[in-house]
Amino acid sequence: MNWVGRAIERFEDPALLRGEGRFTADVAIGARVVRFLRSPVAAGRITRLAPPPEMPAGALFVTAADMPEVGAIRPMLHRFSYRAVEQPVLPRDRVHFVGQPVAAIVAASAELAEDLVELATLEIADETAVADFDDALAPGAPTVHAVAPGNVVVEGFVRQEGVDAALAGAHHVETFAFRSRRQNATPLEGRGGCAGYDRATGRVRLTASTQMPHMLRTGIAELLGMPEADLQVVAPDVGGGFGQKMSLFPEYAVLVWLARRHRRDFAWIEDRNENLIASAHSRDQRHVVRAAFDAAGRILALEADILANVGAFSCYPTTCAVEPLMAFAEYPGPYKVPLYGARARGVLTHTCPMAPYRGVSRPVITFGMERLMDRAAAALGLDAAEIRRRNLVDNFPYRTATGMTLDDATYVEAMEEAVRLADIPAFRARQAAARAEGRLLGLGLSVFNERTGYGTPAFAARSMGIVPGYEVVDIAMTPQGEVEARIGASPHGQGTRTTLAQVIADRLGLAPDQVRIVHGDTDRTPYGWGTFASRNAVISGGACQAAADKLAERLKRAAAVVLQTTAEQVMLRDGHAVGPHDASIAISALAQQVHQRSDLFGEYNLAESASYDPPGTFSNACHLAVVEVDAETGGVAILRYLVVEDAGRILNPMIADGQVRGGIAQGIANALYEEIVHAPDGNILTGTLADYIPPTSAEIPAIEIHHLETISEATATGAKGLGEGGSIGAPAAVANAISDALAHLGVDIAEIPATPPRIRALIRAAEAKARA
Repeated sequence: MNWVGRAIERFEDPALLRGEGRFTADVAIGARVVRFLRSPVAAGRITRLAPPPEMPAGALFVTAADMPEVGAIRPMLHRFSYRAVEQPVLPRDRVHFVGQPVAAIVAASAELAEDLVELATLEIADETAVADFDDALAPGAPTVHAVAPGNVVVEGFVRQEGVDAALAGAHHVETFAFRSRRQNATPLEGRGGCAGYDRATGRVRLTASTQMPHMLRTGIAELLGMPEADLQVVAPDVGGGFGQKMSLFPEYAVLVWLARRHRRDFAWIEDRNENLIASAHSRDQRHVVRAAFDAAGRILALEADILANVGAFSCYPTTCAVEPLMAFAEYPGPYKVPLYGARARGVLTHTCPMAPYRGVSRPVITFGMERLMDRAAAALGLDAAEIRRRNLVDNFPYRTATGMTLDDATYVEAMEEAVRLADIPAFRARQAAARAEGRLLGLGLSVFNERTGYGTPAFAARSMGIVPGYEVVDIAMTPQGEVEARIGASPHGQGTRTTLAQVIADRLGLAPDQVRIVHGDTDRTPYGWGTFASRNAVISGGACQAAADKLAERLKRAAAVVLQTTAEQVMLRDGHAVGPHDASIAISALAQQVHQRSDLFGEYNLAESASYDPPGTFSNACHLAVVEVDAETGGVAILRYLVVEDAGRILNPMIADGQVRGGIAQGIANALYEEIVHAPDGNILTGTLADYIPPTSAEIPAIEIHHLETISEATATGAKGLGEGGSIGAPAAVANAISDALAHLGVDIAEIPATPPRIRALIRAAEAKARA
């Protein structure tokens, strides 16, 4: 029986549904409570910092002065004019964004700790803050960090010969300037950690809501100058991460320092206000993209000017370059772009630092390309599908203008299937009838590819100081025949325990419930890079498959002894090792014999290890949205949402569909709802869920999902990543649908989220222009 491809129920779910999951806050019960005194201003000099006048017994007030030996967070990149900015764990003299932790207060209860934070003294001499691109790049603007004069912290530039000539001689040049507003990942569970001290060994066990436990351990050990072996990091059940939890944050270093200094347990659980103002933000970008087209509507050249507001510091280990440089490298997407030019800049401001968020810059560049294609189609008199048909890559492998190799995929086929399922001619008839009744319907397409499962080669090309990529899996079979696979990846809701068990079960002839996946514990798992960038099914899956294959060979050699045949004639199936003439032995009985009678086999154990480090593979999809726009209020209702996606071999269809639906929900939030807003002085105006508005189930439509399967040689399991695809395609599909609904008014969506006030303002402006 093949388990891969079957929609078996997730092993992770029963405990969670019963309320028996174990999260960081559960571990924190009984620990001393830590709260942080945070800066109320975006820029300034600390003139006075003092504890409350009366400190209860056992309470602590910790500042940078108490931690002189602790280093600064300083992620590195060795290309693209990168300036290494240092982030202090706690600042000594200056603050750089609202919410920056300035001091830690410890008390016996959360209530008391909060009260003490309110009573502490923090006086700051305000300085002029820069909160957006224009202010930060203006001549004479305040410098956020002296190491980066002009506030540009990273810059990439490329311009291939012939771009200028193509733009000058093109039949049509389409220019699209647009804005992506700042977001927060808003995981259901915020950040949090509990540092427990073991008096017998002097070790610290940090339980944290993190995506990268090994990297967190490495970073903290370096900051504190402690042996890495003295720190264990455990990621228990994690209530969502989406990239926000893959960085090294100062709060975790403070917890470990407290545990070592005071030989006790300390815990910090982030509240929603802290998460919204001081965790990590994303996708605060402005782009201008231009494309040259010939008379047939084919792209001749593409250029992009990319600005990314990266905040006040650089995230560790990916650096703040991750957003601008991803946009820089991947802008052409699934299209044939012969010539390319781009400039990408990361701009420092006095705002919360940025970190990767599901899809990173791909939702932004997909928005840019897909809006550009629709606008060019209208200018050239082409259908939206037809202009894509003429420009999508259809011959693989394909080397892009930026040097990436696109492996086998279905860019055209996915779009054609979406167009067929949507029956666009019938929709146009309905649209016309509705418009005659005063209702505004629109349809939007979004075609994209997603670079997934990329290992060391891709990250090394960025010249990062720390180069992630590979994954290692240690696998072993117990004397009773159960399998334990210890992985370096650290899932947090992706169903990885289930899908990897399916992969391993198929290679060993077992059922998935006989396979246990161990993750998220640096003491029990090999060094690995955690979970991000749609990599688990590809990289961890590939390592699991390789390790299981090696273990299978061990089992076959042992079975050959028992069955008096050769290993080549042994098959593993249905829980048995089967030889010629259906002679067999149960794998559980074989495992017991190997462990307890090694003298018969020459095998001393049933354990193996394997690694996998691929260059990466590209999944693809076409999203199609149908919306209705209320011209009076600017409100948008999504009437239909359709996806045709190709992520190679689907390991578990139920889990895959869940990943796609979750991503689309976040993409719709990006398109219509969520926005972090700053005042000009850098103060955050969206510090609660009354102001920062995520969608509810009422706003998310039923989502139709259709799968294509292209098995690529670029991935060992045949699977491609799909964890981020939903969030990548949705903003463009929804924005194109809104623009289609309002096209007769001359309204064009060039800013996300497209909130009701923004849409209403565009309609009013179009009406005023028509009257003029």
